[in-house]
Amino acid sequence: MNDELLSPLREIILDRAVSYGDVQLSSGASSSFYVDAKQVTLSAEGASLFAEHFLATNAPETYDAVGGPTLGADPMAAAVSVLSQIRGVPKPAFIVRKVMKGHGKMRRIEGPLPDGARVIVVEDVITSGKSVLEAIDALEADKACTIVKIVCLVDREQGAREAFDARGYEFEPVFAVTELGIKK
Repeated sequence: MNDELLSPLREIILDRAVSYGDVQLSSGASSSFYVDAKQVTLSAEGASLFAEHFLATNAPETYDAVGGPTLGADPMAAAVSVLSQIRGVPKPAFIVRKVMKGHGKMRRIEGPLPDGARVIVVEDVITSGKSVLEAIDALEADKACTIVKIVCLVDREQGAREAFDARGYEFEPVFAVTELGIKK
């Protein structure tokens, strides 16, 4: 791992995204801490650092596109796509909606994603992995995509790795909560 990128990214997460106190997660579980990663991925510095790390750790010939479940993946995928274009190895971004759009083209998957693409699925924070697996199901069913791996900014270490392993998906968190020094 490139400490030149990860060290400042870690500090941004700890300074801007982590808060303590009882909170209910989208999974319905309660927690004594919250990671609001959008405070990182929607900042110019955080998005740039994530994209730099992503491109440094994923060879361009191994995947065709990057994206994941809306809303967490959206700024991450866009940052990677823009930086890949600047670097001369353009990779399109895509978004997977929770449900199919009820008007227009009525798509569940948005973006220039060809059928059969090899994709890396990204997400900001992962707890159980349920929303990522739902997005993957749509990618495989609607677009016959091959899932190269799953990358997240922060893994809460609450079952996602086991869920992904059970389905045969490689999982690569940039940080786990224990690596950030967050006590579960």
